[in-house]
Amino acid sequence: MESIRQQKIARLLQKEIGEIFSRNEVNVLRGSMISITQCRVTPDLGIAKLYVSIFPVDDKQEAIEALQSQASEVRYVLGRKVGKQLRHIPELHFYLDDSFDYAEEIDQLLK
Repeated sequence: MESIRQQKIARLLQKEIGEIFSRNEVNVLRGSMISITQCRVTPDLGIAKLYVSIFPVDDKQEAIEALQSQASEVRYVLGRKVGKQLRHIPELHFYLDDSFDYAEEIDQLLK
């Protein structure tokens, strides 16, 4: 069970990192739409697990690896945005959220 503090920080991170990707402030996966579908923060607020949906990309696992390799740059830009609100910026871990692909596959099967 997440505390209220964890939920507030997760929402803040999800919003701000989503804006970073939508404004292309970080040179990662140009031409792709990256959306943060969910964010979870550990109880010590040291690690943020970000679930991302990427469209249109052929090899999504390679795209996640590219995101993870640029995590320090994303964290730096995030720190400049929310540095007044958070004492420590959490370490970012990116995971692929394939729930939309799964829902589309089920929709195709039902047709």
